[in-house]
Amino acid sequence: MSHENADAATVEGFGQEWSTFDYAEDTEELRRAFANYFAVFPWHELPPAPVGIDVGCGTGRWARYVAPRVGRLLCVDASADALAVAKRNLRDRPNVEWVHGTIEQSSIPEDSLDFAYSLGVLHHIPDTEGALRAAVRKLKPGAPMLVYLYYALDNRPLAFRALWRASDVVRRTISRLPFPLRLGASEAIARTVYWPLARGAAAAEKLGLDVSGVPLSHYRDKSLYIMRTDALDRFGTRLEKRYSRADVERLLRAAGLDRIEFHEGEPYWCAVGRRVR
Repeated sequence: MSHENADAATVEGFGQEWSTFDYAEDTEELRRAFANYFAVFPWHELPPAPVGIDVGCGTGRWARYVAPRVGRLLCVDASADALAVAKRNLRDRPNVEWVHGTIEQSSIPEDSLDFAYSLGVLHHIPDTEGALRAAVRKLKPGAPMLVYLYYALDNRPLAFRALWRASDVVRRTISRLPFPLRLGASEAIARTVYWPLARGAAAAEKLGLDVSGVPLSHYRDKSLYIMRTDALDRFGTRLEKRYSRADVERLLRAAGLDRIEFHEGEPYWCAVGRRVR
């Protein structure tokens, strides 16, 4: 199958990632993460039994919590391997349907959906703006779309951004390795960098210290499983873009969304907008 607006190496990589880290278990940690992502999502604005779309569903880890709240959920992913994992994880959800391909390729009618969301996906697509516009066109006027995009560290000090730039050089090298080597490298990073910094931040916080400026302090309450997944996602993915808060707002407005609201906490940036009527 040809994939319009998809980088083949990135699609393959995520298929391998989600086959390795399948998130088969429903955990309290995932429930907390879901609540955090959806903190600004206007559930109260949806009609009864709404129909919506998960753009880049991966393992279905967020669809697991959305499906029980809605009438029908369409899960779209360019990776057949990822969809196979999601189908297995959500086999007990009869109101979930599967769409293999990009959002542009899908036959979902325009002006037909009551909501949409895309978490941690659109920054891995060659034409992020085009994919977002395509998703928004599927929405009914006034319907909400929730989007999470990697941030450009625009709210971080210069030293923090310099450290990220150094890590990005490492990513560009690791992401071009064969998958077993990418996995091994990311495992080492998770255990020797993520884990010590995160647990150190957790200990410092218990002492009453402000740890917001500590790299990877966001993971201080996260499991090693999530750190291992995110290290592979961060260092093993070929295509990655980052956006400032202002960039995200411009992107959403250009795609046809207004009434935009941002979640003010981590992870940055997560925002919801409504399709212009």
